[in-house]
Amino acid sequence: MEFRHLASFLAIAEELHFGRAASKLHLTQPSLSQQLQRLEKTLGVELVARTSHEVRLTQAGRAFEMQARTIVAQVDKAALTAREAAAGRTGTINVGYNFPAGQHVLPTTLAKMSADFPDVTVGLCEQRTGPQLHALAAGDLDVALVYGHPVTSEFRYRRLLQVPLVAVVGQGHRWAGRPGVPFAEVAHHPCILFARDQCPAMYDAILASAQRCGISLNVAHTLNDPGATAIVVSVKPLVGFASISRGLSVGSHAGGTRPAVVQLYDPVPTIDLCAVWRAVDGSPLVEAFLDCMEAVRPFDCPGTAQTESKLLR
Repeated sequence: MEFRHLASFLAIAEELHFGRAASKLHLTQPSLSQQLQRLEKTLGVELVARTSHEVRLTQAGRAFEMQARTIVAQVDKAALTAREAAAGRTGTINVGYNFPAGQHVLPTTLAKMSADFPDVTVGLCEQRTGPQLHALAAGDLDVALVYGHPVTSEFRYRRLLQVPLVAVVGQGHRWAGRPGVPFAEVAHHPCILFARDQCPAMYDAILASAQRCGISLNVAHTLNDPGATAIVVSVKPLVGFASISRGLSVGSHAGGTRPAVVQLYDPVPTIDLCAVWRAVDGSPLVEAFLDCMEAVRPFDCPGTAQTESKLLR
């Protein structure tokens, strides 16, 4: 059974006249009759009864007409879906993000995507930089919103904004209540760090600041979960590090204790937040997401000077 045979049959069913049906399909009447005969031979039933005075559908023809219209509609829908997907107007794109991206980049970008591409589904996954880049390389993510830019030619990237880092300590820590401390003072306190492969850019920014001050970090604990870091510093005299975005949003933790957020300066450690995607990926959905992201720039992230009054509270 060929699709053109269905189209010919439906034209006959609509017109109940071979001449008009043939004209509608830009066919000759003999060609239209041949297509109907082939369809009837394939099905093994007569679909159209024709005399010199009238053309009518048989009982089998009326039953087949309903199913044929469903088939044609599905084919048309499939063709439209394929064209929409090729143009980046439908389908699913999987985006990884970190905390600052979720706060400052995704809300406006997703609003733009929803308005311009309502049939595109955006899958979201919050992860640190290392796991995101692994997922991107494996094809599990299409776009990664991460700290730092990759040095491999496997990826392309776009810098979005710069994010300052802050210290996070418990309310009983001697830094609690201070609006800021020189980075060099970190040398006098045990701190919590994380494995470098979890977030290389953030790890390197912290160590680069220590190097500029001529100090070494006293890493007493390694913890890869940012949320768990906030909990631990609330109950132990340790210094943790966080983006200013996460630091300002830290809520109540176990025992009702809220960690204190302290600005670091001389120097202020900062990291770039970047959008990263595969260099060989020509997906129109990726292009659509990047275009929407570009359209809603610039993205605002609280800076040290801007947030001093917040951190004093």
